[in-house]
Amino acid sequence: MNNFDFHNPTRILFGKGRIDDLDGQVPADAKVLILFGGGSAERTGVLANVRKALGDREVVEFSGIEPNPRYETAIKAVDVIAENGVTFILAVGGGSVIDAAKFIAAAAKYDGDAWDIFTSFGGVIKDALPFGTVLTLPATGSEMNTGSVITHLGKAAKLPFRSPHCAPVFSILDPELTYTLPDRQIANGVADAFVHVIEQYLTYPVGAPVQDGFSETLLRTLIDLGPKALETPKDYDIRASLMWTATLALNGLISAGVPQDWASHMIGHEITAFNDTDHARTLAVVLPSLMQDQREAKREKLLQYAANVWDIREGDDDARIDAAIKATVDFFHAMGIDTKLSDYNVGADDIDTIINALTDHGMTELGEHGKITPTVARRILEAAL
Repeated sequence: MNNFDFHNPTRILFGKGRIDDLDGQVPADAKVLILFGGGSAERTGVLANVRKALGDREVVEFSGIEPNPRYETAIKAVDVIAENGVTFILAVGGGSVIDAAKFIAAAAKYDGDAWDIFTSFGGVIKDALPFGTVLTLPATGSEMNTGSVITHLGKAAKLPFRSPHCAPVFSILDPELTYTLPDRQIANGVADAFVHVIEQYLTYPVGAPVQDGFSETLLRTLIDLGPKALETPKDYDIRASLMWTATLALNGLISAGVPQDWASHMIGHEITAFNDTDHARTLAVVLPSLMQDQREAKREKLLQYAANVWDIREGDDDARIDAAIKATVDFFHAMGIDTKLSDYNVGADDIDTIINALTDHGMTELGEHGKITPTVARRILEAAL
């Protein structure tokens, strides 16, 4: 196992009716910016409950945070904070709203060009406004980590950053808030969480049986409960397990002391920047092709994945790896997610644009070994057509 530091300061308030506990989490004298996306938070009554729980605190609201949140929109929220003297941000939504909140919190305290936050991958952040979250869509794990990804339309870029200053103070996770989500969002959330685990697990062995076992349990849970969540959308136990699994998939526990990949994410980000394909669906396209392309570098872990996640134990090594990759594709299909670039209107002629963007953004040595170059990424994408 590799050396590691682990610290996660976010308080989790999990279960039914936990929005009522907001009053004890937000400072009594805070001036609060409620940040949210579209009209669903209003229609479902979540915002009404949030407003009630905040009581007499002074509140400003900012709506319109998009899926794949836009830099251009988030910057407007930074201006609202400055104009109104906001001291606390409350993000109400899924990973996109929470990712936007992290950027807004950091940009509100940064004197330079806010895009520096991304070009430095968070290195310029020295302070941020405090913020909490009310999670309505389990997927990204952003409610319990320090990372964020934002799309800049003007630069045709989708870039991540990470900073210890951008951990939520608290996150409220009420599984009942997910009952009204469309099937597409549930499917995306399951796929996103699944690939988050894979990126931290499917690399090479370093003698970390606890992290591996934890990862394998999370993957099996998603495989088991993902389709059931679509069949029985108001089963509390299923939704509760999925919500907590998505959080645990990216809160730092399973990544402690192990190598990580993240090439599927970096390549997928460029597909989203190219044509706004749902983030999770870009991952479902890239991952199987990457697994096939990198099967020698990942051989030991692929065989472990086949045995411990899919119970594939018969046949020679290559046959078991083939079966595990096929099982992964079949799982995405069972969630209603297509797995080819052509399913998302990306053709062979578009690959140059995606590869050039990877190069422009410095994503030229991806993967746990740093050996997924633009040439290799092209090969992965061509195989995914």
